[in-house]
Amino acid sequence: MKQYIRSLMTLAALLLAQMVMAQEAIEITRGTDRPTPIAVVPFGWQGAAPLSEDLAQITANNLRNTGMFAPFARENMLSYPTRAEEIFAHDWRMLGVEFVVAGRITGTAERYELNYALYSVAREEILMTKVVSGTQAQLRDMAHHLSDQVFEQITGIRGAFSTKILYVAAERFSVDNTRYTLQRADYDGARAVTLLQSREPILSPSYSPDGQRIAYVSFESRRPEIFVHWIATGRRERITSFEGLNGAPAWSPDGERLAFVLSRDGNPEIYVMHLGTRQMQRVTNHFGIDTEPAWIDNNTLVFTSDRGGRPQIYKQDLRTGSSERLTFVGNYNANAKLSVDGRTMVMVHRQDGYRNFHIATQDLKRGNLRVLTETSLDESPTVAPNGTMLIYATRQQGRGVLMLVSTNGRARSEIPTPFTDLRVPSWSPYLP
Repeated sequence: MKQYIRSLMTLAALLLAQMVMAQEAIEITRGTDRPTPIAVVPFGWQGAAPLSEDLAQITANNLRNTGMFAPFARENMLSYPTRAEEIFAHDWRMLGVEFVVAGRITGTAERYELNYALYSVAREEILMTKVVSGTQAQLRDMAHHLSDQVFEQITGIRGAFSTKILYVAAERFSVDNTRYTLQRADYDGARAVTLLQSREPILSPSYSPDGQRIAYVSFESRRPEIFVHWIATGRRERITSFEGLNGAPAWSPDGERLAFVLSRDGNPEIYVMHLGTRQMQRVTNHFGIDTEPAWIDNNTLVFTSDRGGRPQIYKQDLRTGSSERLTFVGNYNANAKLSVDGRTMVMVHRQDGYRNFHIATQDLKRGNLRVLTETSLDESPTVAPNGTMLIYATRQQGRGVLMLVSTNGRARSEIPTPFTDLRVPSWSPYLP
């Protein structure tokens, strides 16, 4: 394993050359359009004890995280309606609010029911009334489902608040004792559950398109191996265990293949394996370092390569073998992730003349590049399935944290977790 770690460090040094940590505050490039003012009124509740979750606050936070909405402060509200007929357009128009979400919760811990309404102030019209129910353990699920419904009703875009994320937490107890855990949590970091625990590193977790499996790299046998892990049962299957590098697994959109990096022939190259037959195809064949594959569609990969002298993003057609460079702005572009529609690419980016590494997006059709962050060390971006938000890893005060940023650049927040050192996040697809 020590030999592999040295090889991995050499690879990282080549790909991350000139990375310098800088102590700067996070600064988000702001969009020109203002977010839509919306009021999520505290939901009515007549129970003897307070609920364990504030569903209205969770909903407001969800909408704010997209950068498309500006939730109105509840302490400045003129009234607190809990039914649609109690909403008076004049009051909210005075406050500059465009939409109001109001509701009431009834029931007991056995089963709660939330009746809610979405109201358009400009049209003075109820746009939607719905009911969502669940147990006490499902209160956050109820809030996320409500948020999905409201978001889609207003924007026409499917909400992604009921999705999940993966990340690896590293807890160091002593010089020779670090525990690595693979965590699965709500997209906002709540309700984390441990899927795997090891004294050896866990790297590159990745969700399958159906959300039922994950792939990752584990060092549990003192060498890197790629595993597929079934979330519901905990069943695990070793996929690769070749000499040298076994890394960066990425699922094809149809869920039938994995792309990954192997150095079994002496140089890091991209390979694709059909999981049903275990047939393997070598995709790249170049003296440069080829790594970090991601899929645009079932026939096209993007990957990082320094074949041009510095790390940049390339595209390769699996049918023809033809490759094409995609990034030309900046002297470093790596670790690309694609939106579900294949149009937007998110990556780690460094501009010419700068030392810091940021997260940037690039429109693959127009070529426009936009820098979203400015922190000391940004890496491992992952995109929400509707493309409105992304999560990335960075460092603050010497510890690894996860940051959530809207792709329009208007909103950001640190994802709260009970762990002190986080890395390699991965966003799930839409879940059943």
